[in-house]
Amino acid sequence: MANDTPSTMFAWRKHKGVPEPIWEEIPVPQPSRTEVLVKMLASGVCRSDISLLANDKQSSWFREEYTLGHEVCGQITQLGEGVGETMLKEGDIVALYPVPGCRRQDCPECSRDLHQTCESGHHSGIGQDGFYAPYAVVDARAVVLVPSGVSPAVAAVATDAVTTAYHGIVRRAEVKKDETVLLFGLGGLGINALQIILNVGARVIVSDPREACQTTARSLGVPAEDIVPTNVPLQEFVRENGLENRIDTVLDFVGRHQTFEDGQQIVRRGGKILCIGTLDYDNTVHMKVGTRKQLSFIFSYGGQVEELEEVLQMIAKGAIRPVVEERPMSALPEVLKGLEAGTVDSRVALTHE
Repeated sequence: MANDTPSTMFAWRKHKGVPEPIWEEIPVPQPSRTEVLVKMLASGVCRSDISLLANDKQSSWFREEYTLGHEVCGQITQLGEGVGETMLKEGDIVALYPVPGCRRQDCPECSRDLHQTCESGHHSGIGQDGFYAPYAVVDARAVVLVPSGVSPAVAAVATDAVTTAYHGIVRRAEVKKDETVLLFGLGGLGINALQIILNVGARVIVSDPREACQTTARSLGVPAEDIVPTNVPLQEFVRENGLENRIDTVLDFVGRHQTFEDGQQIVRRGGKILCIGTLDYDNTVHMKVGTRKQLSFIFSYGGQVEELEEVLQMIAKGAIRPVVEERPMSALPEVLKGLEAGTVDSRVALTHE
């Protein structure tokens, strides 16, 4: 361990049966042969942290106690013995992908290029130790160099809030520039999704009742006529604006009963519905509507390390400008309450004092 690295640290932890994060002193981890030790610079806050705290019925790999946080940018302070031959070095500013997979050839998921769904690899901040702490260790394969000019706060949220949107839109839904898409929700992921769609070149209809989010959409270049006004039912808006049988893809970054219902009704025949938001755990697929219209329901989770590299380059070039608010690490409980109450519009990154 580096000479100036402390032996213990305080971290925000999840204890099974406790719905609030616990500020707890724990040992600073030491990197194994294939890992790197990283000093945290900024950690993004995700709405899924609320679910992780509230729900104790989780997957088999979940520990009784673990450090929360799955979005981070930091600085490498120590390399494991087997990492020396890579392009990484101490002092590098890096973004860390939380679920890189085990990468074994016999893994049912990794062998099919589904690394982020692998149950054998480490899940940083998702049932296993993550990044709401001054230091963390990760496998070197989860490390991506941050391009010059990209701030730690932006790089941190890029690991999930941008990469998840990019994976869903570009890889899963395969949105093309000649499409018309409808985007539900301009929250922490949705605002990045909007910029990704605009970068693809597709026409996007934005549905979010919050005036501030509508203003942001206009500032990014969405015409006023392509923004659903507050208090206007979506299906009525579609009819009145000649969009019936014109919407190729619905991107649901909300996942409420109403958005999922509206999506099935307004998407064209042969259309696609991308499901990323999960504000309601259960939604209804109308079998006759889906069959008659021959719809494709596409679910998407996370992204991949290679896609994180791509989105960081897009951010460096100005193609995506994540909206990030910085708060101190001590503000985590307050931020989580704001997310749950719907009073936080942008992504929040916690800075490490």
